[in-house]
Amino acid sequence: MRYRLTFIAGLALGYVLGTRAGRERYEKLKKAAQQVSQNPAVRNATETAAQTGREFAGKAYHSVSGRMEEKVPASVAQRVRSLRERSGRGGEDDWGTTNT
Repeated sequence: MRYRLTFIAGLALGYVLGTRAGRERYEKLKKAAQQVSQNPAVRNATETAAQTGREFAGKAYHSVSGRMEEKVPASVAQRVRSLRERSGRGGEDDWGTTNT
């Protein structure tokens, strides 16, 4: 019984001390991550990667949809077209993003 109480007390003390040190370390990491994300070079690289990804996804979508349209029955293809037209998503693609 004595060993259990000692173990529980040690566990509680370690938890309290660990969370304090953990919180400080977390705050340091958070601050460093914010500084990196606000760097103009990182922002430019992120925007370039996002734009390239959008272009690639658009090309892949058109390539796949063109091939798949031939393989599905005409009634299904017509139903998909009518649903797209009805949704009326302006300049957005099927992923909900715009070409900016």
